[in-house]
Amino acid sequence: MATERLNTILNHLTPAKSGLSAITQKNPDDVVITLAIRTPLCKAGRGGFKDTSLDFLVYSLLQKVIHKSRIDPQMVEDICLGNVSNGRSAYLIRAAALAAGFPNTTAASSVNRFCSSGLKAVQDIANQISTGSIEIGLAVGAESMSEGGDRLEKPFHEEILKSEEARDCMQPMGQTSENVGKDFNISRESQDRYAAESYQRAERAQKAGWFDDEIVPITTTIKDPKTGDEKTVTLSKDEGPRWGTTYESLSKIRPAFPDFGDKSTGGNSSQVTDGAAAILLMKRSKAIELNQPILAKFCGATVAGLAPRIMGIGPSIAIPKLLSKFNLNLQNDIDVIELNEAFASMAVYCLNVLNIDHARMNIRGGAVALGHPLGATGARQICTGLSECRRQKKKILLTSMCIGTGQGMAGLFVNEQL
Repeated sequence: MATERLNTILNHLTPAKSGLSAITQKNPDDVVITLAIRTPLCKAGRGGFKDTSLDFLVYSLLQKVIHKSRIDPQMVEDICLGNVSNGRSAYLIRAAALAAGFPNTTAASSVNRFCSSGLKAVQDIANQISTGSIEIGLAVGAESMSEGGDRLEKPFHEEILKSEEARDCMQPMGQTSENVGKDFNISRESQDRYAAESYQRAERAQKAGWFDDEIVPITTTIKDPKTGDEKTVTLSKDEGPRWGTTYESLSKIRPAFPDFGDKSTGGNSSQVTDGAAAILLMKRSKAIELNQPILAKFCGATVAGLAPRIMGIGPSIAIPKLLSKFNLNLQNDIDVIELNEAFASMAVYCLNVLNIDHARMNIRGGAVALGHPLGATGARQICTGLSECRRQKKKILLTSMCIGTGQGMAGLFVNEQL
């Protein structure tokens, strides 16, 4: 602790100019992550969480947060849940928190920015800590896609529909993927080859046990669809990776959205998934005071907008915007990149346009192989990315995702477990 304080004093006396030296400084007011855990990701509708309600999934994860962090729940002042599909999520997070062991003095809310909701929850909690509104907060991302999706039930008001871009907000995600494939000439072959690599990376990571330190086991019940019998199960492994997947096997799958194009398939698109993740945040000074392990520093996040019909390329806009704020170079300064694979079309586009070294992006596979529980992904990426940084003893993590209706978001973190 004395060394930490001395370093802090020295950093104040010799402030960094910009870039890596600035974000890797350690100051008392830094917002840091002291816990990052997630559930396994399970296939929606037929996997281990198919009979698990969103509130129980969140409740179970919150119990794990209390147990793993060993923090006094009374010290957590606010919990923010990122969720997309459940309009009752604000009720659910409050009730789940109370049942899990947080006192009624711990507030709760929900937030929805589609696929970035988990990262948005982290940003909201971090901003509250940074401004002094709270000292300790918990960001959660969770989605039960088994319970239903977020498709619009009816069109917008006729006045809104006079705008072409407003109408484009109604396009199904599969259509936007095909738009990206057509507009930017992302071939079916390149998408299938990318997807095959994602599956193979996830298989390699799963076999090697790389996910083990980020996943907490969840005990729940599952119902036999034929007999109706229920049994108790403890889930600890992601269900998405299909071992042995090859380009040849993926190339035989029929297009999933034939009304819009012939490139996106069930094999090269993200999986429909249930899962949750949690990120505990506080200032560095508070973490030191409480003897909490400092996993990483949260540097910041930003959002960017673009045409709704090609929403998938959002990361290609959000990433440069975020890095410019910190005077960082994508090729030279970023060690590990977690870019959400909503569709292989957008992943291939971002990989090429941003000139990303694929060896540093989605090292354990991405949403094509692991799944994409909408509200959870933004928080799940942090768990996976930091775990990978620890494994490789790398420092700088960048996360990003596209967002329905035409947006992109990106987050920046410094791993401190070297």
